[in-house]
Amino acid sequence: MVEPQPPREAVASSVRFTVTPTKAEDVPGLSDTSPDLSLRSGGRVHFGSRESVTPGVDTPDRSRTEHGDGNPKISNVYINNSHVIDDDDFYDRNLALFEEEMDTRPKVSSLLSRLANYTNLTQGAREHEEAENFGEKRKSSKSPQMGTFMGVYLPCLQNIFGVILFLRLTWVVGTAGILQALCIVFICCCCTMLTAISMSAIATNGVVPAGGSYFMISRSLGPEFGGAVGLCFYLGTTFAGSMYILGAIEILLMYIAPRAAIFISHDTDGEAAAMLNNMRVYGSIFLLLMSLLVFVGVKYVNKLASVFLACVIISILSIYTGALVSAFRPPFFPVCMLGNRSLSQHYLSDGQCAKTILLSREMQTQQGTNVTGGLNGTEAPLAAIVEKTTILWQQFCNSSEMNAICDEYFAHNNVTQIEGIPGLASGVIADNIWSSYLSKGDLLEQGSHSAHSPGYSSHVWNGSPYIFADITTSFTLLVGIFFPSVTGIMAGSNRSGDLKDAQRSIPIGTVLAILTTSLVYLSSVLIFGACVEGVLLRDKFGESVKGNLVVGTLAWPSPWVIVIGSFFSTCGAGLQSLTGAPRLLQAIAKDNIIPFLRVFGHGKANGEPTWALLLTAFIAELGILIASLDLVAPILSMFFLMCYLFVNLACALQTLLRTPNWRPRFSYYHWTLSFLGMVICLALMFISSWYYAIVAMVIAGMIYKYIEYHGAEKEWGDGIRGLSLSAARYALLRLEEGPPHTKNWRPQLLVLLKLDEDAHVKSPRLLTFASQLKAGKGLTIVGTVLPGNFLYSFGDSLAAEQTLKHLMEKERVKGFVQCIVAQKPRDGISHMIQSSGLGGMRPNTVVMGWPHAWRQSEDPQSWKTFINTVRVTTAAHLALLVPKNISLFPSNSEPCTEGTIDVWWIVHDGGMLMLLPFLLRQHKVWRKCGMRIFTVAQMEDNSIQMKKDLATFLYHLRIEAEVEVVEMHDSDISAYTYERTLMMEQRSQMLRQMRLSKSDREREAQLVKDRNSMLRLTSIGSDDDDDTDGVGGADKVGATLEHRRVHMTWTKDKALELRAQAHIPSGCSTPEGFRDMLSIRPDHSNVRRMHTAVKLNEVIVNKSHDARLVLLNMPGPPKNPEGDENYMEFLEVLTEGLEHVLLVRGGGSEVITIYS
Repeated sequence: MVEPQPPREAVASSVRFTVTPTKAEDVPGLSDTSPDLSLRSGGRVHFGSRESVTPGVDTPDRSRTEHGDGNPKISNVYINNSHVIDDDDFYDRNLALFEEEMDTRPKVSSLLSRLANYTNLTQGAREHEEAENFGEKRKSSKSPQMGTFMGVYLPCLQNIFGVILFLRLTWVVGTAGILQALCIVFICCCCTMLTAISMSAIATNGVVPAGGSYFMISRSLGPEFGGAVGLCFYLGTTFAGSMYILGAIEILLMYIAPRAAIFISHDTDGEAAAMLNNMRVYGSIFLLLMSLLVFVGVKYVNKLASVFLACVIISILSIYTGALVSAFRPPFFPVCMLGNRSLSQHYLSDGQCAKTILLSREMQTQQGTNVTGGLNGTEAPLAAIVEKTTILWQQFCNSSEMNAICDEYFAHNNVTQIEGIPGLASGVIADNIWSSYLSKGDLLEQGSHSAHSPGYSSHVWNGSPYIFADITTSFTLLVGIFFPSVTGIMAGSNRSGDLKDAQRSIPIGTVLAILTTSLVYLSSVLIFGACVEGVLLRDKFGESVKGNLVVGTLAWPSPWVIVIGSFFSTCGAGLQSLTGAPRLLQAIAKDNIIPFLRVFGHGKANGEPTWALLLTAFIAELGILIASLDLVAPILSMFFLMCYLFVNLACALQTLLRTPNWRPRFSYYHWTLSFLGMVICLALMFISSWYYAIVAMVIAGMIYKYIEYHGAEKEWGDGIRGLSLSAARYALLRLEEGPPHTKNWRPQLLVLLKLDEDAHVKSPRLLTFASQLKAGKGLTIVGTVLPGNFLYSFGDSLAAEQTLKHLMEKERVKGFVQCIVAQKPRDGISHMIQSSGLGGMRPNTVVMGWPHAWRQSEDPQSWKTFINTVRVTTAAHLALLVPKNISLFPSNSEPCTEGTIDVWWIVHDGGMLMLLPFLLRQHKVWRKCGMRIFTVAQMEDNSIQMKKDLATFLYHLRIEAEVEVVEMHDSDISAYTYERTLMMEQRSQMLRQMRLSKSDREREAQLVKDRNSMLRLTSIGSDDDDDTDGVGGADKVGATLEHRRVHMTWTKDKALELRAQAHIPSGCSTPEGFRDMLSIRPDHSNVRRMHTAVKLNEVIVNKSHDARLVLLNMPGPPKNPEGDENYMEFLEVLTEGLEHVLLVRGGGSEVITIYS
């Protein structure tokens, strides 16, 4: 219920706001020092805390606040009315210290409100990083909703399971044996698992837009490697489409519709060629139909994907079910054997697995009666039974007569039938353990060594019904053929733009999919070896079981489950390849790193890559013209292995280089795992096919050199040093080509050290802190300034350099030393900041110590040099780190203790506060420290939403930290703040007058000695010639003296008179002078800044008093140099009660990014 209030004020139960008229001149941008501030009316809505309001009661102070600053806790008794303005004018009173730079360093609450909603941007012609600009308006897009199971796990399963599982795995097991087959599967699965670990680390190192593995590699290793590997991955995906189409055609012509063959050969030698021609014709037709389907609409492909995946899962389940059923009731698939040689059922047209059969005279005309039927049927008289030869006899004897001359092996061996599927409990696993490699043309025999039997002629009659090996097999060949069945692990990363939480879904979904498929493959090897006869396993096309698919013979309830399921799953995998490959090529073309591919970046109006699809179809046609699944598989194995090799290389390099942007959320990786994965990939390339490996590497190398073609010209010198100089020059020139990207930003330090009279470093812990921050990486320049003349101080300069070098060796800091001799120290520091570094290797961060005992020092040179350095670093757009109480910071030898690094994020200045704790925690001293981030919420901020937004922001930055939002609703200025400000100004005035009195005495003594010394007289009225400020009152005096010294006769009286004209007090030696000083009233802007320092210090000490390190935004120095001493006091108040404080000031550029 709102109680009645005066007309100009409305008070709610928890919020009070005052609305007053706004003048036209009351616009943002006016500072507190604007003229005639007392005439401005504060047209603002004021928010106060609940405690500040007493509804319905008109207090005496309230009547004053309507003409004052609107705050009832500040009484006009303490503050001069002429200085009173609107406290909340444009900025929060609690952040008054930072208000002069709010336009470039916004409040955290305003930043988070802009960064709250993150979406995974799609890869386009423009770089996705352009969206990082805060002022850019993002178009509203539908947020991705796919989770881990549907978005990553199932697509990976569909892409990994493929044609090899159904068409070649049984043949691999039969040829290599169970042990070597397990070894093949294990090596291939280890390769993909290690690659998946590396890929997960890269994928979780920021937001991964569409583009998948190409995007990850190109952004990690640069455009040269990215382009080369991207094209390798594209070619691998394209040839995978060819392999899947050839697999589908093989299933169609071998097992579904053999009579659909166009080319038919009645000659045994011509059958293989006829089959290849059939594959080429039907493969081309299938490729055309699939390309048309992809061209018409990808949405249809995506809709069919779930159907194809269901076919794969049902087929695999039928295999497991059939294996279990075979233990109790093995399926009947007899294999006809001549001795220990397997016979093809295609040649036994009468279906008789025997040399002769016994028939009764009445049944001679009947066909298809087997020996068993003749003997076990109705018993006929013995005289009525006759012996008749079979088709098999005719094949080996070239005659149906019983007395014909037959093949020697046929004559000496019996024809028998064995169970093709003995079952899980048969013990056949013992016979299938060892390998049985064959050469092309060898016969399939029962046992571990299939070849021509000893003692018999190796000549085999033309047209004999044996089963021959179509290719020469070896361990290396089988590796190349099997490896495509474990590819497809990139399916999840390729869909990163559609995932709700890609950084979580990609690692979990991919690793689980690989574990699932690896388990299926390994168990399938054992199941096939334990259930199927070895001679049938080596029968690649199932000729000994009437042309049935070998794996189908084990399936339950029918072989057709596997045949139909594998056909549709293979077609689906081919469609997926033809869908993904053109988009990958389009992404490469739009990056414009390979000019001749630029045309393939264009497509239909909806973005579909039409031209890329045409090129993909053309390359896939080349694979189909090869027409052999066993020859295409090693080709795509090479390209996939090349891609996986560079994924591992990218992860290993990023980990070893320890780039600041390398902060993967996936923590279960190590550079040794990536290196092992890289070695396995390289080994598999040469194991499977060394000549294909060389071709693939040559192609990748040519692409790399083509992209790098416009690089710097090589320059060779003498020996290794000449090569090093050439490489350094080339690298520096490359760094100069453009500003460093946010992802590549790392602190390049310029450490400013001060030497005492004995050339000893005053604060060696600064170098210790720098070594902990750098962890041996990046550029470090250690600099010092010696006062004097370089002509006479060259030896001192060399000695100082040696001192610094010894200290750097002691602290294990790798870098360079720079020593400058200058008349004025702050000029030397300014010159060092401007000139340090070379080319792109310039410092971007300045580290300097805090001027201790600046209050006690009568000479203001130390703290004025400090403030001048802050201004110079700001003007140079460099970051600034000021560790306070550096002597209390831990050394490198101190044991690592647990604790917290607390970050107080008040304003956003590029993300330095987020990056520094991450870098420090790379060092052993800080490794066990946790990270806490605090930010400040004002009255108008929603602290709950701020905490959620900040947690989201840190999640995308891959930084693990506790988040806390501190509410500072009480913006009332206390009496303590007012008194502290008053004491500060009185002390500053007193010290200024004392310093002037001392300088007066010194200068008067000098006048007695030499009245004509013009140089010293020109500095009368200033602190020191070294400490004059460009726009201060002392410079005005100097300028006036410079103007008058030509025609004025200098005396002590005239000097005092001139000082009086310049309004510089002559001292405070009289009681009246002290009374005037004590009667001053503090400037209101100083009160507001002191209020910020006091309030922030209260909450920081309360929350972080036991932290091992506190990082805090460093306010900028005042624009008016007259307030420099007050600025130092504000910093002291801000950091009181804290032992380990690091004041941080950003350089104006972003140093941290959510992108990978």
